[in-house]
Amino acid sequence: MEAGPRDTEQEAAERRLAAERLNSDLPDESVVTPEVEVELRPARRLRIWQLAPIVVLGAIGSLMFAFPLAFEFGDGGAVVAMLGLLISGCAAGWGMMAARRVGHTWPGLPARGSGTRPDWRVIALYGVLVLALVGLAVWRVARLR
Repeated sequence: MEAGPRDTEQEAAERRLAAERLNSDLPDESVVTPEVEVELRPARRLRIWQLAPIVVLGAIGSLMFAFPLAFEFGDGGAVVAMLGLLISGCAAGWGMMAARRVGHTWPGLPARGSGTRPDWRVIALYGVLVLALVGLAVWRVARLR
């Protein structure tokens, strides 16, 4: 007979398991932490070098469109105004394409790649708005003659 307490097989197995967990480089399996996904890439935003030419072209086109309409100078006023309208339209299209490239969408339309279809009423509203603006601009330039 021995004087100290005896180890049962179960206690010895528990101690071996605890020693393996302490010596192991692997994380403890009894403690489960939820995985968190973190985006490593920065958010896609329009940079200043993308915005600057769009803003400059838009401003030049707007001024070319506005001055002949406001001051009506000579026979070339209608041509300059139409050229300004064309430059403004190009700047707007360039801005929309740059915004679409970084993931922005028009209000009311689904995000690119979402798989959902846009509502036809929103598209019709945008179409009517564009046609009205173009019609007003052409009508105003035509009145210069």
